[in-house]
Amino acid sequence: MLLDFSQLAPLDAYRWLANTVTPRPIAWVSTLSKDGVSNLAPFSFFQVISDNPATLLVNINTRADGQLKDTLRNLRDTGELVIQLVSFAQAEAMNASAAGLPHGVSEFEHCGIATQSSLRVRPPRVAGAPVAFECRVAEVQPYPRANPNSHLVFAEVLLAHVDDAVVNEAGRVDPHRLDLVGRLGGSAYTRTLDTFNMTRPA
Repeated sequence: MLLDFSQLAPLDAYRWLANTVTPRPIAWVSTLSKDGVSNLAPFSFFQVISDNPATLLVNINTRADGQLKDTLRNLRDTGELVIQLVSFAQAEAMNASAAGLPHGVSEFEHCGIATQSSLRVRPPRVAGAPVAFECRVAEVQPYPRANPNSHLVFAEVLLAHVDDAVVNEAGRVDPHRLDLVGRLGGSAYTRTLDTFNMTRPA
């Protein structure tokens, strides 16, 4: 099979990419509006892009009607966000927070998701998240520049909260204790429990 992406409709291009570039980690992003309303939403176009400075990248698409999502509005207004990783135990809550709620409605409150205070930024953290990165916005880059339909958010990590329960006796994260979920295509997800080791050649 050969796919010519110049001939694919945008939805078909998305489906091919989302079904093949897998598994994708999920950024569960919390923000605050300039009026102080909390927001929580998951994004699976997400990755580490730099360790110096420590920086994460989240791609936030525009809505189908072309409007900006609340997450993007909020982090543009305040310059702050928290990126949580999603454990299997919190998968259902993460999925619930993806609902298209009206502007100004908090997913934390609507979905009954408990919060914890952050230390360096104002947005709250998801209580019980195995890892939470408190971040400040380094840059927001519309893409493509000529007619943007998404925004690349470069989030500089200020502080990380790592649950002691996912750390092993050597002080390293144990992927089985972490038990994260990753996004596959459509409504399919996976877990980080099936692992194997390989030694990188010198």
